[in-house]
Amino acid sequence: MATHNDQGTWLTQQAYDRLKGELDELIANRPVMAAEINARREEGDLRENGGYHAAKEEQGKQEGRIRQLEDLLRSARVGEVKASDEIQIGTVVTIAFDGDLDDTEKFLLGSREIAATTDVTVYSPDSALGSAILGHKEGDTVSYEAPNGSELTVKIIGTELFES
Repeated sequence: MATHNDQGTWLTQQAYDRLKGELDELIANRPVMAAEINARREEGDLRENGGYHAAKEEQGKQEGRIRQLEDLLRSARVGEVKASDEIQIGTVVTIAFDGDLDDTEKFLLGSREIAATTDVTVYSPDSALGSAILGHKEGDTVSYEAPNGSELTVKIIGTELFES
């Protein structure tokens, strides 16, 4: 089954701008990090220099995040989702678990990068529930296997486009 990452991660313009700002800040911080490492290196014996090793470790984390952000932003699909009857990435879905149609749950089918820009709960399209409901429509009943191995059934009560 194809995942949402095959076509890039969907991002709202707000999420894209936030991630681009983080990337720009990390890149701008590279000279500061290099200066910190050089200052620590000059403190003496590198085998016993905790500050040097901590700075190198932090630099590695920052470089990893820079690569992650560059890859994500390069392949991101930015903008509004086109209207569709079928559940897709960018759809806000209301479901009820089988046997309790009065207890509903509402969430956005999207990526964790979107989660920081909205108060709506976000489920990944790669999650068990997310992948099970992708392509279905309001009124459908869908069964899927939860991560703990149990079989769950949900009824899709409603769908709407996400508006940031």
